[in-house]
This record gives sequence, C-alpha cells and structure tokens, in this order.
Amino acid sequence: MRGGPSVLGIVLAGGAGKRLMPLTADRAKPAVTFGGTYRLVDFVLSNLVNGGILRVCVLTQYKSHSLDRHVSTTWRMSSLLGNYVTPVPAQQRLGPRWFLGSADAILQSLNLVHDEQPDYIAVFGADHVYRMDPRQMLAQHVEHGAGVTVAGIKVPKSEAAGFGVITPAADGIQVERFLEKPTDPPGLPGDPQHVFASMGNYLFSTKTLIDALHEDAEDPQSVHDMGGSILPRLTAQGVAQVYDFDANHVPGETARDHGYWRDVGTLDAYYDAHMDLISDQPAFSLFNRSWPIYTHSGQLPPAKIAAGGIVGESVISPGCVIRGQVTRSVLSPGVIVDAGAVVQGSVLHDNVRVGRGAIVRGAVLDKNVDVPPGATIGVNPDRDRELYTVSAAGVIALGKAQLVL
Repeated sequence: MRGGPSVLGIVLAGGAGKRLMPLTADRAKPAVTFGGTYRLVDFVLSNLVNGGILRVCVLTQYKSHSLDRHVSTTWRMSSLLGNYVTPVPAQQRLGPRWFLGSADAILQSLNLVHDEQPDYIAVFGADHVYRMDPRQMLAQHVEHGAGVTVAGIKVPKSEAAGFGVITPAADGIQVERFLEKPTDPPGLPGDPQHVFASMGNYLFSTKTLIDALHEDAEDPQSVHDMGGSILPRLTAQGVAQVYDFDANHVPGETARDHGYWRDVGTLDAYYDAHMDLISDQPAFSLFNRSWPIYTHSGQLPPAKIAAGGIVGESVISPGCVIRGQVTRSVLSPGVIVDAGAVVQGSVLHDNVRVGRGAIVRGAVLDKNVDVPPGATIGVNPDRDRELYTVSAAGVIALGKAQLVL
C-alpha cells in the first residue's frame, strides 16, 4: 500500500477441490468458471487489488495449467510501479516433495517473503465468492497489535463441521479457542445457535508467520495446515484475534448484498451461489462498479436473442446465441441454445450447445458439452443418476465435453 505499511498478498490456490467433481477433473478449483465470465480466483484477487494490495503471489499445485494461464494473461499489473500478480507453482524448494498442506505451501515459498520483506502478509483463500475490503481488516490488525487476525463470519451451528470455528474472548476480538471443523462447537454468547466460522482469510505480522511456520515444520504431529495447525498454535500463544466480517463495508454495496460470502466447495453450494445472481434484486450483484470483480473473457460479439428466443431472470454472457427458451440460468461465453430447446435453472459453461428441442433443467454443464437435439437432462431423475454425477440436492453435473446420452 503506497504511503502505508507494506503488505504482501499470498493466495492459497493449490487445493484439489474433489467435492466439486466433475468440474475439477481437469482443472484446479480456483480456475472453475463462476458467474458466466469469471473464474473463482478472480474474486479474491479483485478484493486484494481493489484494497490496495498490489503484490500478490498465487500458490498453485493441483492441475494448475488453466489457473496459471488465467492469472498470467489476465492479472497484469504495472511493472513500472513494481506491482504484480503472479502464479507460483510448487517448486520443491525444501526437498523432493509436494505441499503437505497450506502451511507447508507457504513455508516452501518463504523466498517470496524474504524477497519482498513486507510488514504484513495477507494469506487469503482462492475459492470463495464475496466482496471484502482488506484495508479495514488490516487497520484492526495494526491497531490491536495482533500476531494474526482471522476473518470470521456468523454461520448456523449446524454448518460448523465444514469450517474452522472461532471462539472469541469476552472482548470480542481475542481468539480464545480455534477448532478445525468441529462436530459440536459451543455457540456464541447470547446467540447459541450460531458460531464464528473462519473465512480462510488471515492477516499476519511477518515475523509471527515466519516463526510459526518454522515451529510447525518441526512438529511431527502437525498436519501443516493454516486452519488445523497454525491458527491453534497462535491462539495458544495468545496472539490471535478475530475480525468480524459483518463490520466490513465496500463501496457500492447495498443492504441486500452486505456481508455476502459463499464457500462454493460443493456442487450444491456452487449451484446455489449461481442462483443468488439471477433475480431482479440478487443476493450478490455482479454490477457494483465501485468495487468491480475483474476478469478477461476474450474478444467476443455481444449476446444475441434471435427470433423466437425467450430469456428471463438469467445472466447471459458475450457470444451467446439464444433461439430457444432460457429461464433462471447463467450462461458463459459462446453458449448456443437452439430453437425449441429449453434451459431452466441451469449453469452452462463456455461453448455449451443445447440442440433443437432438447431440455436441460437443474444442471451444471462444463465447457464444450454438446446436448444433442431432443435429448433431456433433468427430466428423468433415475436415468440421470445412472449416467451423470448428481449431488445430494439433485443438481446434475457433466464434466468438460462429456458425452450426453
């Protein structure tokens, strides 16, 4: 940040994303398309850049080619000012092994920290959909002299098993206890049905992080994970604090989308987050020009609604041609919906084609899927379960270029 403390951004983007299969069969989870034209990684990078953190390293590992290419070609910063967003693949700097966990990923990449010598390090996850101004979190971190500040959001206690859970002290800021994915955590004081869930976003004082990583590396019992290892360690040392995401305000937000944050780690969560985009007053708006989400979607013509085409409550990307009926859906660039075809409540990635008279309902189709004329997806549940991936809530998912039978 010019005129303020120096902050290095580290984005953890090496996870396999197995719960998002088949969308992650051929790519890293942060590279999965979202909202038509974006990749999941674009949300965290936009938040960091909009917040003035202009030197960012994206740590990659799992099937990272499309992610590396997207970051390299899209996120070009001013070299004149020394700013950059760069992918950093696993380099085996500490021996012939890949990353053992998110903490080990940073340990193996400490050369980046030593080169920049920042005052603070923002370690953010790469696969959440949200807007956040990191400057406000940094201001609290600096004011209170924390070793680490973790962003927390209230979630129902019934969902706690999917998150790291923060128990705040009486002052509401000091972290009293940090539990990774507990089955029965204590509720919040005065609100026993909710807990503070970690958003996977951390701000560290540089020395605190470096010391904690070296201590963790020497612990044979550690799982070498930020949430499972580093945060409990620093909590025990009394240097961990929590930042309430509800206190964060970004320019251009509305009362409706304030505090929106979605972990889209499962097919159902991924699908539901898309449905949040499409209403006339969406739960999360892509049209906030004061805090834009940046991406690059190529040079494509405008979307076209041809004679006979009908579109309602949908997000339609450039290069789409609609000759049939599309309702409550999100279409990525280059999608074609032929005459007589019906697409309802679905998410179609790049270059999907829905043939004449075909029906697609409640589905997520990865890029280059060709739905033949007259074919159906989402009409016969038993048949869909035999042929395709179907989530617990009934979302049908087809992988990249998967054959439709």
